Amino acid sequence: MAVAHVKVIVIDCPDPTALARFYQQVLGGEIENEGRRWVDLHLPDGARLAFQEAPGFVPPTWSPEHSSLQQHLDLGVTDIESAQERMLALGARPLDLDDDGGKRDFRVYADPAGHPFCLIRP
Repeated sequence: MAVAHVKVIVIDCPDPTALARFYQQVLGGEIENEGRRWVDLHLPDGARLAFQEAPGFVPPTWSPEHSSLQQHLDLGVTDIESAQERMLALGARPLDLDDDGGKRDFRVYADPAGHPFCLIRP
């Protein structure tokens, strides 16, 4: 029997509203508490992401061989090429786009605050 369930995933960042808006464009949903130190994004499937202002925020360093990312989001997409184009237009930064000619089912990006995330093929 489970002891708990995930209520919200909280992401530290320098600008909670800006990062919530980025993920709203990526995932949909409704933003609550805009302009505050804690901003919620209620996703269409009922999940919730929260963005918390973190003074002195330092983004993770992308170098999987030399550091721990500790956590990241895997986002499923149906068409990785068009999703990539949209992500880059929204302000994502490419970190590792070498998918070995389509043999690897993911590509890695950083959101505008520097958190890594992956786009995953079905």
